[in-house]
Amino acid sequence: MEHGIVSIPDKLYFKIGEVSELLGIPTYVLRFWETEFKRIKPKRTASGQRLYRRNDVELLQKIQYLLYKKRFTIPGAKRYLIDTKNLPKDISPQEILEELKAIRALLD
Repeated sequence: MEHGIVSIPDKLYFKIGEVSELLGIPTYVLRFWETEFKRIKPKRTASGQRLYRRNDVELLQKIQYLLYKKRFTIPGAKRYLIDTKNLPKDISPQEILEELKAIRALLD
């Protein structure tokens, strides 16, 4: 499966195997990303099985895009996610960059 944005089924929880299949990445990669990106916090069943929420899957999808498509390093992806975490939902990082360029042009 090509790494890209896929439609996430409308469910509350996903097992690690489901997320692996959905995103087309091995389960060990998901476990590793969980250690690197602290915002990924799947719930655990009594038997210890991971249950990812929809927002976890969306975040994993974003991480996958940053690492595989945009070729970010893990530290770079972490910084990007921190920098964009508090942005308003209706403003993209590209729009902010364009606005900053316009402000800089005014100051020059």
